[in-house]
Amino acid sequence: MEKIRLGKTDLYVTRTSFGALPIQRVDFDTARRILRRAYDGGINYFDTAYVYSDSEDKIGYSLSDVRDKIIISTKVWAEDYDGAMQLTTSLKRLKTDYVDLIQFHNPAKLGDPNDPNSAYAAMAEAKKMGYVRHIGITNHRLAVAQEAIESGNYETLQFPYSYLSTDAELELAERCRKADMGFIAMKALCGGLLTNSRAVRAFFAKHDNVVPIYGIQSESELEQWLELENNVPEYDSEIDAIIEKDRKELGGEFCRGCGYCMPCPAGIEINNAARMNMLLRRSPYRQYMTKEYYDKMHKIDGCLQCGKCKSKCPYGLDTPKVLQYMLKDYDEFYAEHCND
Repeated sequence: MEKIRLGKTDLYVTRTSFGALPIQRVDFDTARRILRRAYDGGINYFDTAYVYSDSEDKIGYSLSDVRDKIIISTKVWAEDYDGAMQLTTSLKRLKTDYVDLIQFHNPAKLGDPNDPNSAYAAMAEAKKMGYVRHIGITNHRLAVAQEAIESGNYETLQFPYSYLSTDAELELAERCRKADMGFIAMKALCGGLLTNSRAVRAFFAKHDNVVPIYGIQSESELEQWLELENNVPEYDSEIDAIIEKDRKELGGEFCRGCGYCMPCPAGIEINNAARMNMLLRRSPYRQYMTKEYYDKMHKIDGCLQCGKCKSKCPYGLDTPKVLQYMLKDYDEFYAEHCND
């Protein structure tokens, strides 16, 4: 399988890599089957995080015997020294004594590397001790991502990146190339809004310094990506037409489903409700036509207008306004299709 040099880390990772957030939704034996098949299929890079419930445990359970043949990245979600040292728990879960890449998990602002009590100081010390080989950062905020590149303190950047990205977001990859900084693409499918995997793979084939990590929770999903890696589709006029159509229909401001607005005090499932119109039209809609899902959507009626979701959205969306629009659209769709 083709590999990419991950910037100045000199880690060579497979062009199709494994995002391990979704495996928290399956049991340990299912996770092991998926992870072992990924490894046997040639994937060498597995990305997880401390906050992905038991994702780290499942990687340790499934891949510890081939630890020297794979690359693992995890994340710390902390601002101070003591909080960042949750890394020791991650190492135990992963059944390893080091991680290849530690990433600061979507900080609202960069930490001060000169502050001895900062999370950055903790990871710099962990690197000296051999617990961490390289230090990177993940983010959903364009300004923070740009600042991270300019700072020179991080070896990699992980950022949402797909063929729906804005020009400014796409430019991040080129800025990372110039800084010899690894660029890891999360949300390559925009949280499930992009459904043509051939078009997605062809798009990334044109971006030779970008490493997409695909969130995988089933063997069928995995086989799809392995097949596309064995037969990489050409970026031709057909693929270009698919991408242009999706950009026209889905481009601009929209909910990426990142979940940083959660939890909602009113119990609204914001990460799905705020993009319901696209889910209804781009995935099997009958799953959303049940009484259970109808009741979920109508929790929007109880929105407290507290503004917490709006203040936490890294994309600056007026989330309460978006939710009201989505509920109106959902009710119209439900009235038309609920008896299909």
